[in-house]
Amino acid sequence: MTGETNLKTLIASMQPVLRDGEFVFATTSEPIDYMETAPLMLFTEEEGTTLILKREDAEAQKFKFDFPCRMITLNIHSSLDAVGFLAKITPRLAALNMGVNPVSAFYHDHLFVPSNRAQDAMVELEKMALEASTQ
Repeated sequence: MTGETNLKTLIASMQPVLRDGEFVFATTSEPIDYMETAPLMLFTEEEGTTLILKREDAEAQKFKFDFPCRMITLNIHSSLDAVGFLAKITPRLAALNMGVNPVSAFYHDHLFVPSNRAQDAMVELEKMALEASTQ
């Protein structure tokens, strides 16, 4: 199943969706019970394992965590080979003085933005999509 690669189509059709709940980036060097932890993502680095999970799950597991954030899913099946999609989006959010941690999964790209800036990010993303669709 191939995703979209055309940059203009990706931007115009991204349909950002703000997901419920607050997420955090946590880290641990201990073994993880995936069923109990329920991470959205994990990545193993030399220093430990990074997890993205709901804040309440991180607190329940007593993980060290940072960056309380909201997740925005760009609701278009983007190809993992697509060039420039996130490169177009992240500078627009940076221009708003907003940190963003993008994650690409098989079907969609997801943006983790500060919890208190989620609505600002949604407005900017919707503006980008409208601009691309009228060009």
